[in-house]
Amino acid sequence: MEKEIRSLVGAYVFASGNESMEAIVGGMLQKRGMTLSLAESCTGGLIGNLLTNVPGSSTYLQGGVVVYSNRSKVELLSVSAQMIERWGAVSDPVVRQMAEGVRERFKTDLGVAVTGIAGPEGGSLEKPVGTVYIGLAAEEKTVSRKYRFWGTRKQVKLNTAVMALDWIRRYLHGDSFLPGF
Repeated sequence: MEKEIRSLVGAYVFASGNESMEAIVGGMLQKRGMTLSLAESCTGGLIGNLLTNVPGSSTYLQGGVVVYSNRSKVELLSVSAQMIERWGAVSDPVVRQMAEGVRERFKTDLGVAVTGIAGPEGGSLEKPVGTVYIGLAAEEKTVSRKYRFWGTRKQVKLNTAVMALDWIRRYLHGDSFLPGF
């Protein structure tokens, strides 16, 4: 039955039983001998926390930075201050530079970045609470998308972290990313 379900929904099924997203992603990275680095703003290190809950994560997770302030994005990841001023820290150009910057800083195969507004305050009409950008930088390309998550601050952070992990899984599996805005 599981085989039949997987054949129908394919890329939307990531595990069976008690397997977690972070364990699946870790196993895929380990199997391919690939390395990962993280640049986290709105999640405050949650993605790294989830990945390091998996034994053996040091073989693929090289490191990460929590770049909560604009200054830290500029100084640690070489994000353009002009880009932040023009587009804001929660934007497509900035998340792309974050992903590329963390990948370069840690010399990894993949760099993943998240920036967003977890709430309950800080949103605007243009960028309401729950607006999140995710970016993934690899040697051949950098991709990013905008998402809108609902719920409490904790829920927005968790949804962002799990979506970022799913991005890694989808990239490694060759599946398309879930559409955002």
